Amino acid sequence: MSESKIGVYGLGVMGRNLALNLEEKGNRVSVFNRKTSGEENITEEFLAGDGAGKNFYGAGSVQSFTESLETPRKILIMVKAGKPVDMVIDELLPYLDSGDIITDGGNSNFKDTSRRVEFLKSKKILFVGMGVSGGEEGARYGPSLMPGGNESAWEHIKPIFEPAAARAFDGSPCCAWIGEGGAGHFVKMVHNGIEYADMQLIAESYHFMKNGLQMGAEKMAGQFARWSDGDLSSYLIEITSQILTKKDDDGQPLVDKILDSAGQKGTGKWTSVTALELGVPLPSISQAVFARFTSSLTDLRDKISAGNPGSSIIAYDEKSDLLEWLGDALLASRMVSYAEGFHVIQSASDEFGWKIDLASVAKIWQGGCIIRSELLKLIHTAYSDQPKLEHLLLNRDYAGKVKELQENWRFVVAAAVNHRLPVPNMMAALSQYDSLQTKRLPANLIQAQRDFFGAHTYERIDQPQGKFFHTDWMGKD
Repeated sequence: MSESKIGVYGLGVMGRNLALNLEEKGNRVSVFNRKTSGEENITEEFLAGDGAGKNFYGAGSVQSFTESLETPRKILIMVKAGKPVDMVIDELLPYLDSGDIITDGGNSNFKDTSRRVEFLKSKKILFVGMGVSGGEEGARYGPSLMPGGNESAWEHIKPIFEPAAARAFDGSPCCAWIGEGGAGHFVKMVHNGIEYADMQLIAESYHFMKNGLQMGAEKMAGQFARWSDGDLSSYLIEITSQILTKKDDDGQPLVDKILDSAGQKGTGKWTSVTALELGVPLPSISQAVFARFTSSLTDLRDKISAGNPGSSIIAYDEKSDLLEWLGDALLASRMVSYAEGFHVIQSASDEFGWKIDLASVAKIWQGGCIIRSELLKLIHTAYSDQPKLEHLLLNRDYAGKVKELQENWRFVVAAAVNHRLPVPNMMAALSQYDSLQTKRLPANLIQAQRDFFGAHTYERIDQPQGKFFHTDWMGKD
C-alpha cells in the first residue's frame, strides 16, 4: 500500500470537506473517525459516499491510521475544541515518532494551543494550531488558513495546505504562517470577533430599512445587492441580499419567520475577554457579542416592550439619500470594527512576541473566509506601506475615508436614536472613533475621584509622567 501524504482525524462537516479538498489537490489522504453513528461506521460511510473512487485510505484503528502515513507523519485533527483535542492527541502519541506533525484545525482557544505546543515539544512532536475559515463551502473548495505554533512544521505542511487554500485578490494563496505558540488560533479568533461585528452592523442596517424606512424584503435585497457592487462589497453583504429573496412555502420572506435570537460558539466572547486582559479597547466587537446576548432574552424583551411604542417610521422626503447615508454609516462602522480587530492582533503580537505580519493577515482574509471583502484591499495596502503602523486610523488613506463618511454616519445614528431604532454597534463604533479623535478625555475626573475615595494617586499634565500625587480632597486650602 502506498503511503498517504496526510491524515485527517475527524469526518464531521469540516473534516470531510477538507479531506476532499486535500485529495483533490493530488494528495493521498488517510481518514479516520472514531465515533460511529448507530450501526454505520462513519469512515466507511464517507468512503462509500463522497470519497468513493478517490485516493483515500480508510483506517479502522488509530494504529493503522498512523502507519499509513509517510514520515514525518502529518495529521490534521478536525474535532470539537477543548478536551476532545487533548483526547485525540493522547490517543495518537503512542504511535508517533520524533518530528511527526499534528495540526489542530478546529476553533481551539489560543491559550490551549500554546499549552499543546509546549507539551508536544517535550515529546519531540511538532504541533500547529491552524485557524480555518470559510465554513462548509470554504473547507471543500478553498478556505482561509491561519497556521501557527511550532514553525519547524511549516516547511513540511506548506506544500500540502497552500494549494488547498482560497486565493487572494492577487491570486496568492490565502494561507500564510502567522507566528509561534497560539498565534494562528488567535488570529482566527479575532477574525470571528470582526465577523460578529460585521454581521451585527448588517443586521442593524436591515432593521433600519425595514422598521424605519418601511422597506420590503425585495427592496432591501436590491439595496444590499447594489452595496455589494461598491466599497461595501463583501461575502456577508452578498449573502444578505440572497437571504432576503428567499421565500417560505406561503410566499412570504423566510427571514421574517426566523426567531430573532442569535446563537454563538464562543470565539466572539473570547475576543472580548482577551482584549480586556490585554487592556485593549474593543467596544464595537464587544457590543456585537452583547447584542447576541440581548437577542437571546426573548421573554424579557416581550415583557419590557409591552405597552411601549417601539420604533417609528422615518418621515424623510429623500429616502434615496437616506439609503446612501445608511451605506456610508455601515461602511464607516465596519472600518472602525476592522481597525479594532487589527489593533488587538498587533497588541497580542507585541505582548506574546509573535511578530505577526498584519499585511499578510489582511491578504489571507481576502478569499475563502467569512469576512472577505473589498475593505481588506485598503487594509493590506495600509500595512504594506507602513509595516509598523500602530493603528489603522493613523494611516492617511484609511482615516481619510472614515472622515469622508462621518457626516452621513452621524446623521444615520441620530435618526436611529430619534426614532427608537436600536443601532448599538454603529453607536459603539462612532463613540470609539470620537474617543480616539479626542486629545483630552474626561478620565482626569475619574482619576480625581479614585484619589478622593481610595487614595489611588494621579499624574499631572504639568509634571513628568511617572511622578504621582495625592490630594487631601476634604482638607482646607
